[in-house]
Parts: sequence; C-alpha cells; structure tokens
Amino acid sequence: MPSLRTKSISTKVTDEEYAQFEALAGGQTISEWARDVLLNATKPNAGEQTVLAEVLALRTILLNVHFAVSQGQTLTDEKMQQLIERADQNKLSKARERLAEAATGGVP
Repeated sequence: MPSLRTKSISTKVTDEEYAQFEALAGGQTISEWARDVLLNATKPNAGEQTVLAEVLALRTILLNVHFAVSQGQTLTDEKMQQLIERADQNKLSKARERLAEAATGGVP
C-alpha cells in the first residue's frame, strides 16, 4: 500500500516564474512537476559524480608523479600503472564524499 502524501511544501512566485513553471511542466500539473523536480534534486547526479571522480583521480596521479619526480625517482611503467590503479580504486567514493560535503556546506 503506497504512503499517503500528507505534508505540503509551498512558495510564492512571480507571474513570470509561474509561466515558466507552467511551460516546463508540460502535461503535468505544476504541483506534480515541482514534486518531481524536488525529488530529483535529492538524488546524486551521475554525471557530476563521474566527472569529479575523474578529476580527483587525475589530481591524485599528478600529485604522486610530481612528488616522485621531485624526489629524483624514476617512474617505471609498472609504478605508473600502480599509481593509476590506486587513484581509480576510491575515486567514486571520494567524489561522493566531496559532493555530500558541498551539499551540506561542509569543507573537506
């Protein structure tokens, strides 16, 4: 049995904003459209997570390569592959953590 919707959220908008919402709602009522938009806003955005994960992995690799080179180390193919694998292991969880921190106003 589905739960009954018993709570309400409301806001005031201008005539222009209302017209914009009507156009965006299409065949839905504005109320249903707004509910869908609000619920979707609470879900993680896969695209953002993927891009941030790749940027964080690249950052990890770059910093490790820079540190190794600054210490006079030679990076072999095997060592480079290890750096890439290590960066890839937790890139998505790090991205999710960063996005969650940003959503709550936290600072990493």
